[in-house]
Amino acid sequence: MQKITHIVLTGGAAVLLGLGSLLAAPAVLAAGKAPDSKVCKDKDNPPKDAVTQGGCIVLDRRKGNCMGCHQIAGISSGNIATKMENMAQRWPDKAKLRAQIHDASKTNPDTVMPPFGRHQLLTSDEIDKVVEFILTL
Repeated sequence: MQKITHIVLTGGAAVLLGLGSLLAAPAVLAAGKAPDSKVCKDKDNPPKDAVTQGGCIVLDRRKGNCMGCHQIAGISSGNIATKMENMAQRWPDKAKLRAQIHDASKTNPDTVMPPFGRHQLLTSDEIDKVVEFILTL
């Protein structure tokens, strides 16, 4: 009986510790959705992971503004360009997605997508973070 009690108590403690660590963890981005704008605007506790930072760049009207043209789950967005879903399957080569964001006119001269890298609308680091975010959609 003591052994069973010990197992139950030990297991219960482990579960509670695990739940506690989840509650104390910083807000992370749910896969397939844009981050909450409150997370992006939190100056006291800015997002630290590349995926959430990339999502914040995508939402920033002064930076990526991707949702102006693309449909992105979880936010009011445009319908001029392709819908941002199943992106990891559609872009299995991360380098090609990065090149598309950097300068889409290299693969499609008639594109209306701004050349974010060539025109220095986004830094190289920002483009990398946007790629990380997009691949979660």
